[in-house]
Amino acid sequence: MVVMKRSRAVDQFMERAIQLSVENVRSGAGGPFAAVVVRNGAILATGVNQVTGTLDPTAHAEIVAIREACRAVRNFQLSDCELYTTCEPCPMCMGAIYWARIARIYYATTREDAAKVGFDDSFIYDQLALKLEARKIPMVQILRDQALQVFQEWERSQTKIKY
Repeated sequence: MVVMKRSRAVDQFMERAIQLSVENVRSGAGGPFAAVVVRNGAILATGVNQVTGTLDPTAHAEIVAIREACRAVRNFQLSDCELYTTCEPCPMCMGAIYWARIARIYYATTREDAAKVGFDDSFIYDQLALKLEARKIPMVQILRDQALQVFQEWERSQTKIKY
């Protein structure tokens, strides 16, 4: 964990995320998580956990906020943005954060705090560390040669957008 001197604005962005998470819990719309994407010192997008309300296991607050921010800037990269999230991001959200190239993450509670109230991601972290053949969900590779042809077509494409 990096400890750094922070401005009042940093606290205000996290306070906004916490406020959104409280509203989400009180409304019954979803879990106790919220996120705020900030660009150039202003809130660009927000997101709250919508997993149960939308029946979408990927609708974590960070994912929702990243999607909204990308639409707002009309780009899939957020390299000039910061993310404020009420909890240390789960593995799925960390993947999205890295893919979006977010510059910095501020978080409030830890994954251990979340586990204590029923949001335990330790199984996922443990599974990701295992070799494919040792994971609980079987992973079976098929039709690799056919799929590789699509990769080769991508490499040759003159219209691809690299990311």
